[in-house]
Amino acid sequence: MSGQFEATTEVNRPIEEVFAFLAAGTNDPKFSPRVQEITKTPEGPTAVGTIFTSTVKDAGMKSARRFRITEFEAPHLIRWTEISKNSVTADQGGYDLESTGAGTTRVRIFNVLNGHGIGKLLVGFALGAARKDAPAFGQRIKTAVEAS
Repeated sequence: MSGQFEATTEVNRPIEEVFAFLAAGTNDPKFSPRVQEITKTPEGPTAVGTIFTSTVKDAGMKSARRFRITEFEAPHLIRWTEISKNSVTADQGGYDLESTGAGTTRVRIFNVLNGHGIGKLLVGFALGAARKDAPAFGQRIKTAVEAS
């Protein structure tokens, strides 16, 4: 079983600033309480092939996650795929950004979650929790970007 969740928010910052904040990748702990730490390889600007390695905490359990950037088109699009081997993974995900006026940007984030092994039983719960949190997740992105 797999499924998608998404969130959309309107950020009071120009698209270039929002894109730069999200493309950095290491800002995730500022809006995702699951992300305990995150690093980027190689150092330097994010591009196709960049790997982000993080430690996340879900349902009280920590796990290691690795994501590879698969598409990168400034300032409108970022795509990733999870390359770590966990029971539930984000096989596809990304940000879509659209300028909505002078100094405002619409941001859409999505992830397609897939279960592997025992994760096939858990992915429905993970999707339910992610979908329930999606509006708040969008708001946390907005708050973090506007505070930067």
